[in-house]
This record gives sequence, C-alpha cells and structure tokens, in this order.
Amino acid sequence: MRIAIDAMGGDKAPGEIISGALESIELLEENDEIILLGPKEIVESRVPSKFRKGKVTIVDAPEVIGMDESPVDSLRKKRNSSIAIMAKMAKEGQADAVISAGNTGACVVAFQMGMRNLAGVNRPGIAVVFPTFEGPVTICDVGANIACKPINLYQYAVMAKMYSKNVLGIENPRVGIMSIGQEEAKGDETVKKARELMKADTRLNFIGNIEGKDIFKGVCDVAVCDGFVGNVILKLTEGVVDGLFKAIKHELMQEKLLLVMKFKPVMMRIYKKYDYNEYGGAPLLGINGTALICHGASESRTIKNAVLTAKAYHTKKINDKIVEYLSNTSVRTVNEQGS
Repeated sequence: MRIAIDAMGGDKAPGEIISGALESIELLEENDEIILLGPKEIVESRVPSKFRKGKVTIVDAPEVIGMDESPVDSLRKKRNSSIAIMAKMAKEGQADAVISAGNTGACVVAFQMGMRNLAGVNRPGIAVVFPTFEGPVTICDVGANIACKPINLYQYAVMAKMYSKNVLGIENPRVGIMSIGQEEAKGDETVKKARELMKADTRLNFIGNIEGKDIFKGVCDVAVCDGFVGNVILKLTEGVVDGLFKAIKHELMQEKLLLVMKFKPVMMRIYKKYDYNEYGGAPLLGINGTALICHGASESRTIKNAVLTAKAYHTKKINDKIVEYLSNTSVRTVNEQGS
C-alpha cells in the first residue's frame, strides 16, 4: 500500500509530520510505502538516508498552502503544492491513501475533485472519532458541508455507521441525529426530513434525536449533523477538555507535592485515553479513495496513528461496503425520497 503524506501540512510541520511518518514504518507490512510530499530539500534534510531505500519516497512539492488561505484560490494558484499533487497522485493511481494536517478546506476540495464521489454519494463528510468513557463515538460531518440537505445527513449516517462497524469494531452502531431536543417535533426542517429518511431504513439502527450531552453519555455510537454544527461541537469539546485539565492541574498544584506526584500517573492515563491523537486523522467519507484529514496541531504520534487508520480503512474496503449499502434496493428508494 502506498500512503502519501503532506509533509508541510499542520502547525508543527515539517518536523512532527515527518517524524510520525518515519515512526509508522516499523508498524507497516513489507510491501507498504510512505510517500512524503513537500519542498525536496527540506524533506530530504529530515529523512535519514537509511529510510530512502524502498520504504520512503520523496516527491517534490515546492509550494505550500497556508492554513488561512482560500481553498479554491490556493489550489488554483498553487498547482505544485503538496495537497494538489497528492490529490493528483491518488486520482492517477500513484497513491492508495492520502494524509494531510494542512488546510482542511483545501484538502476537501482537492480530494473531492481528484478522487470524485463514490457511486450513490452526493456530498462527502469528515468523520471524527470522539473518545468517551462509554467508548468511541463517530461524528459526521465536522466541516466538509455546512449547507446540508436531508439526503446528505442520511448518507453521513450510513457512511459513519460503516466506519464505526468495520474500523472501530462496533458490531451494530447506534445512530442518532443531532438536534435541539430528543422529541421528534424538535429540529429544523432539514433535521426532521433527514430523521424520516433514517427511520425508513430499518437496517440503520437509528435511535432518533440526540442532544449534545448524549455524545458523552453512551447513548449513541454515531452522531450525524451538518458541518457547521459538527465543527462547533469539535472545537468546543477541545476547549472544554483543555480547560478542564488545566483547572485540575492548577488545583492539584495548590496541594501537597506528595499528592501531586501520586495523582500524576492517573492524569496521564486519563489524558491518553481521551486524546484525539490516538485516533490519528479524520476520514473524508464518500470519496472514491482513502483520505484522512488530521488536526492542525498534529504531533508525530497523530500522524503515525493516521497511517494505521488509513491502512485499516483501505484494507477493510470501507468504500466498497458504503457503495454496496447505498445500492441496496430498499435504500435506493430512501435516497430518491430525500434527493
């Protein structure tokens, strides 16, 4: 399997990105290959020669798309950027998976244009795994599509279910749709119509409306929403977790040093258990390929785990399972109703 990685994407690029890519090599199989994209001189200076003998290939991508640049304009002007080139490589069959911690909008546009959508999928969605005390919860979408139609939300439910089942190992994921209340009358017209589509699909294991608090209570395994709501949930959760750990640390420092030392291992275990870095990147579900978009603050272990996630997604043929599900006769009727 050939896994292309944007060496210049993210706040900590290229150092952490390249380190993570190299760390992943020992976990891969003999025929797997890592492809690093970025300005050749910069990338080569950080990759020891021993890695360039079959396991790592460096592709020159002299231009870099900044995190604050317009996705469409930057891709049009910077055709030699790492994001643009890796999308082209995937399109032409030169890469089996692509990974980037760079500009999310540019990644979505480039990967969708390069790889196109899967048969039966209207719009792709980014799926993020939230580690919770009750187990992992997959949320889709968290930023790819902020103007959803009911059919988009239904397809996000199907695709996230396939991901949760086949990559996370949850046998029959419970699917809920984000709303402002659990009652069926709650939500705007898009949510109400999407809920009817999901209810009509008896294989989906749809549990109805869920609220934000339900994500962390073990109510569902998959939460569906548009990209605007999903991104707010994602960023709010990150802020709350970070603030909570800072508050606990501050309070502990006010106590005796012995208590602090005893509690430190517990804090480290909790932090690791609920750390998004452990899941690597977020798959862009619905495109005809394997693409992971990582957090802008990704560290080396984030990238290493993203490589493993990309490999699992590809080898378990998640896209084939999505297409097969959506091509089912009964589901096709649901699709036509929501289009």
